[in-house]
Order: sequence, then structure tokens, then C-alpha cells
Amino acid sequence: MYTEMKINKLFILAALSLSLVSCSDLFEPAQENNRSLDEIYEEPTYAQGLLGYAYAVLPYNTKSVTDVATDDAVSNDLSNSYLKMATGSWAANNDPMSKWTSCRASIQYLNIFLQEVDKVDWAKDKGAQQMFCESRKGEAYALRALNMYYLLMNHGGWTEDGQLLGVPNLTKPEDTSSDFNQPRATFQACLDQIYSDLDQAEQLLPLDYNDLTKSDPVPEKYTAMGVNNYQDYNRVLGSLMRGRVSGRIAKAIRAQVSLLAASPAFNKGTNVDYKRAADDAASLLDLIGGVSGLSETGNSWYAQTNEINNLQSGACPKEIIWRGNKTNGADDWDLGLNQEADNFPPSLYGKGRINPTQNLVDAFPAANGYPITDERSEYDDLDPYSNRDPRLNLYIIYNGSKYKGATINTDITTANNDNGLNKIGNSTRTGYYMKKLLREDCNPNPNAKNAQYHYPVYIRYTEIFLDYAEAANEAWGPKGNGTHAYSAYDVIKAIRHRAGITDDSYLDECANDQVKMRELIRNERRIELCFENKRFNDLRRWKAPINEAVHGVEISTEAGIPQFKDITVEERKYDDYMYYGPVPQTEILKWDQLKQNAGWKITND
Repeated sequence: MYTEMKINKLFILAALSLSLVSCSDLFEPAQENNRSLDEIYEEPTYAQGLLGYAYAVLPYNTKSVTDVATDDAVSNDLSNSYLKMATGSWAANNDPMSKWTSCRASIQYLNIFLQEVDKVDWAKDKGAQQMFCESRKGEAYALRALNMYYLLMNHGGWTEDGQLLGVPNLTKPEDTSSDFNQPRATFQACLDQIYSDLDQAEQLLPLDYNDLTKSDPVPEKYTAMGVNNYQDYNRVLGSLMRGRVSGRIAKAIRAQVSLLAASPAFNKGTNVDYKRAADDAASLLDLIGGVSGLSETGNSWYAQTNEINNLQSGACPKEIIWRGNKTNGADDWDLGLNQEADNFPPSLYGKGRINPTQNLVDAFPAANGYPITDERSEYDDLDPYSNRDPRLNLYIIYNGSKYKGATINTDITTANNDNGLNKIGNSTRTGYYMKKLLREDCNPNPNAKNAQYHYPVYIRYTEIFLDYAEAANEAWGPKGNGTHAYSAYDVIKAIRHRAGITDDSYLDECANDQVKMRELIRNERRIELCFENKRFNDLRRWKAPINEAVHGVEISTEAGIPQFKDITVEERKYDDYMYYGPVPQTEILKWDQLKQNAGWKITND
């Protein structure tokens, strides 16, 4: 299966050194080099190349891509692979969501690293040598768990004979003599491996990478290894290592894994329940004081321009648990400008690629917190964008929005308006443009490009708060809290207050009904995490409807009166078995021990 990974021939030599950050913010992509495994033992930088591979191909999407396959958005790029997937082309031999090859390749490199790490001469003194070995192993265990999590999320599922399976669970490196024809382990066995790896990671890693000063005592764990001065500690576990997986990040991964396993799509085949999921999320949230630690600007981290511009190497703002490199390049591939170039309206030199749907717009409640379908919301269908949740204006450009000093009209009446519905190829198909994740001070005008700093977010605290709220409500009800100091109600109240919804009347109503609270939590998650590649997998793990048609709005003016006409933009074509992604068809054809998830058939290439 990994014939390209002959362990004595091919390795990745990443641009990682023991000083690490002298050349980059965090990690730069690895460079390929053919070398012998024997060379690893006296070259720590070479050994770190194995870890570097896993960092260079982390399974996260670095910008918004998958929401256009959900009821939250469509793309005006008709060749978009996720658009095609959502409209009928998803197959085992055509799977844009697949993580099979990349995540299993990462696990192979990590397995090699774990096998060899203790033989590497990391440092001359014994204490530093042990610190290096332990912390690097901790990173590898956490990264292996992360890749297994993404494999379960995208390929775990029920087979025709009623088994919930994950992927082949490989903890030793494969070589040319290995038997690649391995069956998929049960979903539970894969979970057990993830939890075991995360246990190891948390034991071996510091919670965070921070420098000690001369007056700070070296933690007892490390003095027992013979490390007696702060310089040696800082060399291995100090702030220059920020950006690597830490104990805090391992806790966040654990919370995500447990919520997946406890969800309706999987819980009948696992021993993980919502109580465990809530407890795992709380073990991280308690470190920041629970609800009191919610970042005041956590729902607009991407717009905190001064904070982003001044962010030091590896450091994370209050909202962010783990992030990628900060960059401000203007090249097409660089995050510094490409999201603006892709998603600004045409009048601002953008391609308007991601178009929020009317479905999503309708999910934003009224300013008083009531759903707009509730008469108490005082929603006005002739003035639909007034008196609404402030996050609507924060995340979405709608007809009449002010942006970059201009009024963006998406109606079909305004003359000479390329921003109008379906006016040109780069215009919106729904009547809306994405605003979230974009910096207003960027300019994609090819004659006056102005890129600004951005960074990809891997995990943020708001997601973990929402994980806790979902699990706590299912485990203990809206106001139950188990052994913790806060409930689902407390979390949702804090998130809505941060957004500007301070009337708790509807929230209090939901607090008396677990089902209504569930719906509210899921809606808050939809709003807070929109365009962050969460919606597709959330719908599937909830076994919620994935086949609803997506809608937009056609706005015109007649006799000075605005007219709002609902339009169907795309029909979704998912089958019920698609709650679980496929094993790649190429793998099923190669290895007869692999079972396919129910419903996915072999198709002609």
C-alpha cells in the first residue's frame, strides 16, 4: 500500500531544526530527499523530518471549501468538486472529502519515527536527551491520533453486515515485505487507539510551550531527569516550540473525537457516551475558567487586525487553541490575499465564489433571540435584514450592505451592477456574498494588490464550548452540569450575549425542553462555525437532513417597493448511505480484506 515509502530509501527532510523558528513562523512544508534510515540516529534534524511530514500535511483545510456541499452555501464556480459532489457525483472513485491516502501516509511516517526516536542523539547531556525523546514522542502520538480522527470522520461507517468499522489500525511501520492486505479495524478499536495515543501525548507533553526565567523552578518531572537549569528546559520545551502539538491541543483533539463517537451516527457502535464527551470538553475548558474564559472577540478573530498583525511567532490569541503560519503574501496560493480574491464581490475585484444561502440567512435569529419563524421575533419580511442577530452583518454581505466604503447591491433592478444576482459569472447565485474570514483592508485589484496577514485556524475555543454544550445537554439536560461548574444553558447564554443577543427570553424557554435546547445549540453551532468546514460533518454525525434544497433570494423593486422572491438555487442529491463516506474504490479493488461501507458500489472510472 505504501510502496512509495520504502523506509530505507525515501524520507522527508523537513525544514525543522532544534532552534525551529529562526526561519519561519511555525512549520514550512517538508522537502523530499532520498536517504538511508541509518543516517537518522546522529542527525536530529533528519529525524524531525519524519515529524515534519505530518505537520506539513495536517488534515485541516486552510480556507473555507466544504460548506458549498451543505445547505449553508453554494459556489458560483460550476466546476467546483464539492458542488459536483452535492449535486450527484459523489462516488467511491470520486471523493473530494477523502483523507485516506494523506492521513495514512502521515501515520506511516509517524510510526517510523516512534520506532526510531529513542535511538536518535538529540542532545549530549542525558537530561536534555530524555526531554527531547519524550516530547517528540508525545507530538507523534498526538499527530497519529489526529490523523486517525480524520480517517474515522471521513471513512468510518457501517458495512452491509452491520459492523461499524474504522480503518486498518497500523501502529508499526510498513515496508516492502509487509502484508498490505489488512482488514479495517472496528470503529471502537480505532477509538481505543486514539485515546491511548492521546493519553501518551498528554503524559509526555507540556500543557503549553512557555519559557522559564532564571527565578522559575524547573518542573519536578524534568529535574528527575537531571534537568536543573531553565536554559536547558527552554531549549526543548520553551516558547520557540510554539506551534507544535502541546498537551492543550491533545485535550482539544480528545474532545472532538469523543463528540464524534457519541453522536447519533456512531454511538450504537461505540462505548463513548455524551457524558464522556462533555467531560472531555470540560477538561480543556476548565483550564481557562470555564464560561468566564470565553473570548470577547472570539466570533470575529479574523477581523482583529491589530491583534493579527502584531501576533508573535507561534503565539495564539485568547480564542485560538492551534493555528498555522501567519502569512501576508499576495500570490494566488497564499492565504494573505486569496480568500479575498476568491470571495469579494465583483465590484471589489473578487470572484464571489462562496455564496451563503437563504437557508443560512434564515438561521440567524431576530435581535431579541427568537427564530424569525416565531411571531414574537417581530421579523419583517419586507425589511428582512433589520432587527436581526448582529452576526448576520458580521458574516454575510446582503443587499444594501456597506463594505469597504461602498454599498453592495445584490438585487436585479440596479443598473450596471455586476454584484447583482446571476449578473455575470462571478456574481452571487443566492443574493449573498461571504464576509466572514475576510479582511476588509485587503485589496485584490490586480493593479494595486494589498495583502494583509492571515493565519489558518485549526482549533478554536468556541468550537470546544459548543462541543460541551451539545454533549452536556444530551447527558444532563439544558441546565445540568454533571461535576462541572457550567451547563449547556450557561455556554449558549455566554455565546449569544457575546454576539449581542442579551434578551434571554427564548433561551429560557429552551431551558425547559431538552429537544428545543438541542435545536438551539445546533443552530448556534451553525452560525458560529459557518464557513469553517464544520457543517458537512456535523449534519452527517447528527443524521440530520442533508438533502434539503438550497435557496436564495431574487430582489427587485416595483413602484419603489422592494420585492423579495425565494428561489431554488440547487437541489441536493445525497443518498441515505452517504452519512458515511466511502473507502476509496482503488483500495477496495486492490485489497480483498477491506470491506466497503454500506451503499457504496464499485463504479466505472
